[in-house]
Amino acid sequence: MKRSEQLTQLKNTEKWDVIIIGGGASGLGTALDAASRGYKTILLEAVDFAKGTSSRSTKLVHGGVRYLEQGDIHLVREALKERGLLAKNAGHLVKNQSFVIPNYNWWGGYFYTIGLTIYDLLAGRLSLGASKYISKKKTIEMLPTVEEKGLVSGVIYHDGQFDDSRMAINIAQTAVEKGACLLNYSKVVNLLKDDHNQIIGIEAIDHETGHKYDIKGTAIINATGVFTNAIMKLNDKVYKKYIVPSQGIHLVFDKSFLPTDQALMIPKTSDGRVLFAVPWHNRIVVGTTDTLIRKHSLEPIALESEIEFVLETAQRFLAKKPTRADVLSVFAGLRPLAAPEEEGKSTKEVSRSHKIIVSETGLITITGGKWTTYRKIAEDIIDKAIKIGKLPKKACNTEQLPIHGNQVTTNLDRMNHLYIYGSDIPKILELQQNEPELKEKLHSDHEFIMAEVAWAIRYEMARTVDDVLARRVRLLFLDARAAIQSSEKVARLLAKELGHDETWIHREITTFHVIARGFLLKEFQ
Repeated sequence: MKRSEQLTQLKNTEKWDVIIIGGGASGLGTALDAASRGYKTILLEAVDFAKGTSSRSTKLVHGGVRYLEQGDIHLVREALKERGLLAKNAGHLVKNQSFVIPNYNWWGGYFYTIGLTIYDLLAGRLSLGASKYISKKKTIEMLPTVEEKGLVSGVIYHDGQFDDSRMAINIAQTAVEKGACLLNYSKVVNLLKDDHNQIIGIEAIDHETGHKYDIKGTAIINATGVFTNAIMKLNDKVYKKYIVPSQGIHLVFDKSFLPTDQALMIPKTSDGRVLFAVPWHNRIVVGTTDTLIRKHSLEPIALESEIEFVLETAQRFLAKKPTRADVLSVFAGLRPLAAPEEEGKSTKEVSRSHKIIVSETGLITITGGKWTTYRKIAEDIIDKAIKIGKLPKKACNTEQLPIHGNQVTTNLDRMNHLYIYGSDIPKILELQQNEPELKEKLHSDHEFIMAEVAWAIRYEMARTVDDVLARRVRLLFLDARAAIQSSEKVARLLAKELGHDETWIHREITTFHVIARGFLLKEFQ
């Protein structure tokens, strides 16, 4: 996947069947769905693929235990089916993760065992394993650092765990292999309409060259997530809010706070939410929150109240109490929730299911949704484009379609940090052989190597230090200080590969430092 080749494809194509605005989970999924059906497809992303919400999840591929509690059986069943398909089609990235719920009252164990048995039944043959009630002793065995005071029992259940922005990159690669044209750093600045106010294309600027393109197409899809309202402003005569952003934050700690392969799930926090502590890339990710916010941004910052809430909750359930000084990284993401019909609804009540809106102009917009169901969302979007007469009918074929890198990956394979590259692993090892300088570690405290950085630049369209350290190699999310210390190394390799000068290198390092400071607690910035 090379940007220069994608630009050539753009210049040589007069008209597209499908134009997608936005390169997060929904947009990339739609590009793959459309291209694999044989439609001529282009996707434009203003910054980098999965730069926003899609790289900032809790790293779970799940049916949503919380939605079950809310009685949303349809959403849970759909998500559990998709979880099973994802585990099959992206075996290198999705793994079966066992979760333990510690219970501090006598009825909790029975209550959650019953609920989770229903969860397993809804998954049917795609179940990842049966839920069961476990004793206090077994709970402590599985969660060695769980708070033992008042502990009565536990429940174990299974769900999926994955790496979100790696999944996004692999979906992008698969779409390109199916003939789609994908461009990052290409911002849509206008919608082109005919005399009947029908949308016939878009106007985009390539941020790298400053070049403007008028791109004509039949089905135009708006998959811009929290930026939906901005595209709708270009589309509608009357301004209306289509989405409300809700912020969720995560804190990342050293593995010693939960030295086990099990994840911890807290079903009811003080504000009625679910909190997870999940092992991820040899660290522990703890989250999340759900805070309605006024403004959206590309780099959302965790609020002090959210940081305190996650810390306090983690301290209540872990015997080894994490403090502010233990936070390796803090990241915030924005969920694009479909705006409620009536004002004043709490975020817990705003629907998590996706919604497809067809405007009078013919623009197709997707709101809501979640990573687990990205494939189904994409199928629904293209089916909708067919239904309204924008595309000739062709059947969806992504259910059995393997994602780039897919291979059966065991827990033993996962001992090597390169496991996330799946079938590309031999090529990365070959890079090291051919260019020994790429064997060097990115940072002394971490396993990542320079060959991964070179791979990201050459074959995964990484253009900036942030692209590499936030979304290709996940160092910024795992250890923000180490990412800052590695930024010059990455900037120099980018400059060498992409032909930039010393001025570019310094500007790039400065820009990255500003971003990375947002991943540190304020007293450590």
